[in-house]
Amino acid sequence: MKVKKELWFGFILMAAILIPVVVFTPWTNLSNGHLGLLMLSLVVVAIMMGFPTAFTLMGMGVVFAWLSYRSVNPDTAIRQVLDLMVQRAYSVMSNDVLIAVPLFVFMGYLVERANLIEKLFKSLHLSLARVPGSLAVATIVTCAIFATATGIVGAVVTLMGLLALPAMLRSGYSVQVAAGAITAGGCLGILIPPSVMLIVYGATAGVSVVQLYAGAFFPGFMLAALYVGYVVIVAKIKPSLMPPLPEAERHVELPALSKALASQGRRNALAGLMSSIGGVPGHRQGTVLGQLFVALLPALAVISLVVMLYALATAPAEEPNTEGLVQAGGLVAADAPDRSSGTGLAEPPAASGTGLAEPPPPSGTGLSEPPAVPSSTGLAEPPGAARTGLAEPPVVKEAAPAAAGGVQEPGGAKPQPATPGASQAPAKAAERLPIPNWLWITMGIGAALLAVVYGFFTWQRFEIFKMLLASFFPLAVLILAVLGSIVFGLATPTEAAAVGAFGGFLLAIAYRYVGAVRLKAGSPLMVTTREMGGILKESSFLTAKTSAMVCWLFVGSSIFSAAFALLGGQEIVEKWVLSLGLTPVQFLLLAQFIIFILGWPLEWTEIIVIFMPIFIPLLAKFNIDPLFFGLLVALNLQTAFLSPPVAMAAFYLKGVSPPHVTLNQIFAGMMPFMGIQVLALALLYIFPEIGMWLPTVLYRN
Repeated sequence: MKVKKELWFGFILMAAILIPVVVFTPWTNLSNGHLGLLMLSLVVVAIMMGFPTAFTLMGMGVVFAWLSYRSVNPDTAIRQVLDLMVQRAYSVMSNDVLIAVPLFVFMGYLVERANLIEKLFKSLHLSLARVPGSLAVATIVTCAIFATATGIVGAVVTLMGLLALPAMLRSGYSVQVAAGAITAGGCLGILIPPSVMLIVYGATAGVSVVQLYAGAFFPGFMLAALYVGYVVIVAKIKPSLMPPLPEAERHVELPALSKALASQGRRNALAGLMSSIGGVPGHRQGTVLGQLFVALLPALAVISLVVMLYALATAPAEEPNTEGLVQAGGLVAADAPDRSSGTGLAEPPAASGTGLAEPPPPSGTGLSEPPAVPSSTGLAEPPGAARTGLAEPPVVKEAAPAAAGGVQEPGGAKPQPATPGASQAPAKAAERLPIPNWLWITMGIGAALLAVVYGFFTWQRFEIFKMLLASFFPLAVLILAVLGSIVFGLATPTEAAAVGAFGGFLLAIAYRYVGAVRLKAGSPLMVTTREMGGILKESSFLTAKTSAMVCWLFVGSSIFSAAFALLGGQEIVEKWVLSLGLTPVQFLLLAQFIIFILGWPLEWTEIIVIFMPIFIPLLAKFNIDPLFFGLLVALNLQTAFLSPPVAMAAFYLKGVSPPHVTLNQIFAGMMPFMGIQVLALALLYIFPEIGMWLPTVLYRN
């Protein structure tokens, strides 16, 4: 019965597209523009019927491009279509931006198989045990962190469905809440860099992927924060939907050193370790010092951050070096010597040898031209001076030898001789700026946080902190190496993706080796080598599969867009939109509403490659930044994974969920998070600085 309902829903959507096309198309007087709109509607219906997207685009594009060429010259239509296919395929092959796609995908699959996310989820779950809805909050936070290591939505949803869904169901969580948290959190990979969708949009719209990554940071984490806030509020209002974690599951087994110090009555881990620097009976002093260093890491991190902010905030303002520059109208005697000496430019020679000759004045006037400015200045009096009847006072000529290196002042003032070695003289030491108020506030907040952390730093929390550090720190290093190098311009996305893929490979080796050592199953090196062989094989196959899909989509989209432009479909759409007399805000609302509706029957790949080439040319008409439009589209396109009947995230989760979890329950759990996405879109509309501030600061100043 459920399958029939879904089929009926799909049939209704297809009918909603086809009926207006059949009714409003002038079949007796078809123009090429009407054929373009017909092609667009047929492509959407064919994709909804289950035909492969890339080859549907390619086939429709070839057929309708042939119709367009045939209307001009039937004899050459086939050859022109074949030429178009070759040119479009080659343009996709020569697009360097797309090289980053397989590398980022490969990195994501390696990180997924490094057994890193399981440890991260467990440690986050324990560290957030006192937060309402801790399991759901830990799921969303883990998804957000995992999204920064991979942009593969299917991998995140599937893995979290295996890890988090059974744990939440065992703890008595509502199926709808659990499914909504996993699917919504798993879709954050669409928006948070390194998102494959942003790469595809950048290649389609001609927007810098680096700027897209910088702009997507804050909207992505804002959306994650809104998800967490919703879960906490619901858990507070209806605790029955998300029961708190039992005390038995919060317990962490302490190691021998921690047990020994705790048995002495030292409940605070930091105080106990500091008082035991001299040594603990039965334990090496190096072990105690190592544990103390780990306990001090939060303080060291805060101190390092404050020192860095202090250095940036109080750095003396750099004054521009004006050495060698001259005020407008000034003369540099040393650098502009007389041409007569063979070292510079000179005025054209005159008969009198003094400069440019004026016409002789009428006889008997008694007026004469004042002495010319020496040719070493390179300037001459304007011709009108001889006709004014006024004599200028003679200009005193000052010698300024080139070797002196001095600068002649404007107006013929005597230059000051340059002092040998003056340019090398040390400048007065610049004083640091006073500490701004915001830095004092930051230091106060940091000190307060440290006081809270260390005030409740029990041995149990110390062990949880070590678990969190061991699972998150390696991933954080990989994320900073990849995204930091992109955002700060140290590497291109392709170069950073290559580094990330290699880093993911090293992480997989390290964690597999540690796991083999703990299991003590034969030689750890041999076990790791055997496991890595299977991981590399599977990851390479999945990477090739995903990359081939993206590349074929680009080829099909390129051919489809060319056919649409040949038929004049883009021109019809543009004229229709401009005839509505929309303001830029109204156009943005219309475009995002269309994308939101398209997200129900279509996936994000189809929306990007089919409809973005239609919207992008219209942005210049409304003076809209393509970067800002791309951020709105990225935030909006998450609905393509959360909206039925396609909602691929729901099908990913259903594939790994227990049999009693139905697809309708998953759909119901997704609905509140779709509403949160609409709220996030509204916030980005109202406050565009959320997305535009970082790329403006980094790249547009």
